[in-house]
Amino acid sequence: MQESSSVGELAEQLRQELDRYSPGEKLPSSRALVERFRVSPVTVSRALARLAAEGLVVTRPGAGAFRARPRTPAALTGDTSWQEVALSADGAADLVPRSVDASGVLVSLAAPAPGVIEFNGGYLHPSLQPERAMAAALARAGRRPGAWGRPPMEGLPELREWFARAVGGPVTAAGVLVTAGGQSALTTALRALAPPGAPVLVESPTYPGMLAIARAAGLRPVPVPVDADGVRPSLLADAFRATGARVLVCQPLFQNPTGAVLAPERRAEVLRIARQAGAFVVEDDFVRRLVHEDAGPLPRPLAADDPDGVVVHVSSLTKATSPSFRVSALAAHGPVLERLRAIQIVDTFFVPRPLQEATLELVGSSAWPRHLRSIAAALRTRRDAMTAALRLQLPALALPHVPSGGYHLWLRLPDGVSESALTAAALRAGVAVTPGRPYFSAEPPAGHLRLSFAAVAGTGEITEGVHRLRTAWSQVVG
Repeated sequence: MQESSSVGELAEQLRQELDRYSPGEKLPSSRALVERFRVSPVTVSRALARLAAEGLVVTRPGAGAFRARPRTPAALTGDTSWQEVALSADGAADLVPRSVDASGVLVSLAAPAPGVIEFNGGYLHPSLQPERAMAAALARAGRRPGAWGRPPMEGLPELREWFARAVGGPVTAAGVLVTAGGQSALTTALRALAPPGAPVLVESPTYPGMLAIARAAGLRPVPVPVDADGVRPSLLADAFRATGARVLVCQPLFQNPTGAVLAPERRAEVLRIARQAGAFVVEDDFVRRLVHEDAGPLPRPLAADDPDGVVVHVSSLTKATSPSFRVSALAAHGPVLERLRAIQIVDTFFVPRPLQEATLELVGSSAWPRHLRSIAAALRTRRDAMTAALRLQLPALALPHVPSGGYHLWLRLPDGVSESALTAAALRAGVAVTPGRPYFSAEPPAGHLRLSFAAVAGTGEITEGVHRLRTAWSQVVG
């Protein structure tokens, strides 16, 4: 059983037994709970911490856990209905509403209920994360001289240099800002490059989190369709002319959700079109380190072939490590760098120095290349297992492209099949899938599903998950 499930189950059992104890009475010791429930000390500690957060128990170091005394009745809840008017009135003059629908992001962040297979996850399963290497790196980082002091605002010089080498081309350490995860970097980039009310060109379909960022900043996402070779240059040129946009956000490598790689002949064309329009290209290079074992040589980042400063490059380590290892980089050159730097500092000050030091320890260790080779093999195996299971059990779902990088498959539903009905039926059958609608900034051409093969325990769970999806399919389609 996964640790998180054990914690939840133990917390629920203890919650049901609290009435046996008087307020202030001591609960059994951690050792007694370990022996009784046959769980680890860590599970007991986390379960008690969960109850303490709910105000049901009080923990005292060295003394144990005690049933909490009844709380003083809370003050009467005030009337907050005035806020609905105030928030709407503030945005009355906005060209673009700034209310945000975060549901497309939450789908990949929320943990499913116990027993539900997670085909909607956006991160590596704990068994694929380099937990031991990260723990060792963090321990070593904590002993570095000055590790707990204030870092340079732009990031540690050695870490900026490492990111710059990874991008290549004209990018240098002086053009790199260390940021707190890819989402934060994209937010900084869009705020720096486009004023509220402006259009921003986005791939269609594209990452829902980026659409949420744009709308929160008061920007107008304008879709530019992609095909198996990435964003379509002719339609991109049309979109720039029609809208006057000054920003394109794209994912040239293993695009989310289609998995497409921008074709070699399109790379220079995209940069030329953007340069002619006087526009920036925000390159979200989010899964370069999740290449599969059978992939050929990867194309360089667009930023590596951009001497004119058209590209603002975003690179993150989070997808290849852990959801909590939120370290990324913004790379640019020219006057735009100062604007990016100012906005980042205002928003976040800096990335905590211990995390930056731990990053240097991790990527400089022998464990790092071993980890990348390990996940390259594991992701290929999982991709092949999911592809084979889908083709065997659900041949009606179109799989136009099998990627050689990333962590998911993008499936098109037959005409007339309800995306929302299938998603709901799948959850009832015990498998969580991601609907395609949030990936489109305008009306989608068809229903889609995105299935992740990285967030599950292994190939056995993949096979079972597809079987459950087949059950849901039978209920919806017949």
